[in-house]
Amino acid sequence: MRICFLSRRFFPTISGMSVYALNLIRQLADAGHDVVMVSQHYGGDAATVYGDGPPMPVPGVEVIGMESVGEQATGDFEADIEAIVQTVVAKHAEAPFDVIHAQYGYPTGLAALEASRRTGVPNVVSIQGGDGHWVGECCGTHRDAMLAVLGHAGAVLIGSASFAESVHERLGTPLDRFTIVPGAVNVERFAPRGDRELGALSDPPTLLYHGRVDRRKGVLDLLDAVELLRQRGRDVRLAVSGIGPDVNAVDERVAALGLADRVDVLGIAGYPDAPARYHRGDVFVSPTYAEGFSNTILEAMASGLPVVSCEVVGVVDCLADGRDALLVPPRAPGRLADAVEALLTDGALRQRLAQTALDEARTRYSWTARARQIAGVYASLRGTAPDDSWTYDAADPDDCVYRATPQLL
Repeated sequence: MRICFLSRRFFPTISGMSVYALNLIRQLADAGHDVVMVSQHYGGDAATVYGDGPPMPVPGVEVIGMESVGEQATGDFEADIEAIVQTVVAKHAEAPFDVIHAQYGYPTGLAALEASRRTGVPNVVSIQGGDGHWVGECCGTHRDAMLAVLGHAGAVLIGSASFAESVHERLGTPLDRFTIVPGAVNVERFAPRGDRELGALSDPPTLLYHGRVDRRKGVLDLLDAVELLRQRGRDVRLAVSGIGPDVNAVDERVAALGLADRVDVLGIAGYPDAPARYHRGDVFVSPTYAEGFSNTILEAMASGLPVVSCEVVGVVDCLADGRDALLVPPRAPGRLADAVEALLTDGALRQRLAQTALDEARTRYSWTARARQIAGVYASLRGTAPDDSWTYDAADPDDCVYRATPQLL
């Protein structure tokens, strides 16, 4: 099949969406499909939020970069949508696509619907994170955009049943509109350290936060938990790895709590460097408020780390408290500190949780199987006409948080 994949973010942008896109298009290309990826990206000062610039090449895939000029300048997502659509239409004229697959419901999902309308090619949209959790509550315009995508895409892929339930409750989308496609991890890239046993601790122990540095991921709560552990006399360090909209807020909280001697803010880590970041930690902590399906949790599991996370959408489908992780309520630094302390003091628990999680990562979350499932969705739609009965009013609401701060989307 000839596949057009629309990526919301791709390397060198550091994001779980980049990881997902890279592994999927590599698998599709290896399976013999003809893949063209059109990827959005930021440039200039805006790139400091995620790290950005034109997308990197991928062997066997045609990669086309589309700088989000309108989005960066004024939050004008629609100008960038039109640029994407024109690119897809031009590539389709060169050699027809069989399917268009968009990552993220808005803006790329809406671009897929419009490209399908102009080409007659069926589409698939993956709901992957903030698009399902938050877009649509920001303003009526973006709610209409999400309803168009959720109601009219040829297939809507989503990472977990709890995430589907959440979108259903928030936007009313019938559950039978969703195809559950869980996350996956490259277990050849992510593996335990070979020089020590699972569950071993450094002296002092190091907690690891790796991913988007965003208060909605609970990173500020984790700093508060580290302060509580210090008050309890626990000698523990924290490594904060990644980049995102709240890097400055992390620096300010570290200074306010007097944690400079205990917290290392490591900054950006490219995908090739990520395995070494996991190997720096003894316990992985992801105090997130919501996920679609967490790439970083899967990578930590495959890296042999015991995990502490939260009982929230997109996590409970992957982890169970006491089985393969310790889970606590979100926004609860005290409970987070309790769970970390339990792991620090119980070596048998650390080893058991780490081993169970590692086994699950290796047996349940294969990228080969996941790409095969997605290709099956493509095949079921191939040759069918897209639903072009949707409508969308692209009015520019002044009070939309994503118009004012589009890097949060």
